[in-house]
Amino acid sequence: MAKYICTICGYEYDPELGDTDGGIEPGTAFEDIPENWVCPICGATKDEFEVEE
Repeated sequence: MAKYICTICGYEYDPELGDTDGGIEPGTAFEDIPENWVCPICGATKDEFEVEE
């Protein structure tokens, strides 16, 4: 599974770790995160993230 980077603050979403504080279980692909999820650092929406190259 690919990692995604917030283009606003640089936060890296790693699917292996998830975002437990945000209710996203480890092993959750970025594509499977609910659309209303936001970056835990800056509050950016999912469309502000890009796949890590």
